Amino acid sequence: MKKLIYDHPIILLVVGILGISFSAIFVRLSSAPSVVTAAYRLLWTVLIMAPYVFSRKTIRQELAHIDRKLLLKSVISGILLAVHFWTWFESLQHTSVASSTIIVCTEVIWVALGYCLFMKGRLGGKSILAIAITLAGSVIMALSDSSMAGNELYGDILSLIAAIAVAAYTLLGRSVRREASTTSYTFIVYVFCALTLVLIILIRQIPMFGYGWTSILSGLLLAVFSTLLGHSIFSWCLKYFSPAFVSASKLCEPVIAGIAASFLFGELPTWLQILGDVIVLAGVVYFSLLEVKKPDSAAS
Repeated sequence: MKKLIYDHPIILLVVGILGISFSAIFVRLSSAPSVVTAAYRLLWTVLIMAPYVFSRKTIRQELAHIDRKLLLKSVISGILLAVHFWTWFESLQHTSVASSTIIVCTEVIWVALGYCLFMKGRLGGKSILAIAITLAGSVIMALSDSSMAGNELYGDILSLIAAIAVAAYTLLGRSVRREASTTSYTFIVYVFCALTLVLIILIRQIPMFGYGWTSILSGLLLAVFSTLLGHSIFSWCLKYFSPAFVSASKLCEPVIAGIAASFLFGELPTWLQILGDVIVLAGVVYFSLLEVKKPDSAAS
């Protein structure tokens, strides 16, 4: 069975997609402030991983002798992941689950731009067209949300920040995963992500507890399904797939999350929102198909 998974890492990629698809639903179930919910998620994750990490001699040795440059990149990855969780969780308090998750899925676009700017990659004419389509859809979504009562546009902006932060996290992860094991890398990332979130809570003087067991349980569900069976798997897959392909694989999330939110929370979008969502998703899907066809989308 283990050999089958390693021969076909796409199997674990599917598990990861299912793991992250209910992230927005779990966040909505929490009554705690967004940054506290994010902290619960990461603290649970570290607590669950710690016994395994410290019981394995090979992992302990790798952590003890990790290269300083790799450690610094992992720490920065953890901080970026904290920014992603904080801004995305907060966005879900101001805009719909469908809009928020679709904007976060523009991560693949920002990964490609970062790949070109910092890793000497190149964008062809078709890729630029895909980005233009995505931006056009984003403008329509922004116009739709700005005309509604509430803070939908603010939520969309937070989702965009979250997408850019997780794109930077993905690119750094690709660099580190070439030399470090998945367990060592993700453990360092999650520890510093948790520390960053707790630091934000302390600076903002937000109470850490007192939001009921539902919020704590929400953090646990996020840790198990969305982090360990989601982000950790995506980090593992970076050893076999390009950053753009891994990011593109997450495109099923807004579809599943949007359908679930319509049933659980009665979130029925306007026609203009639907049009913007469809155009954004079409642009990202088109771009992803272009990336999958590239030679460097294969395992390396």
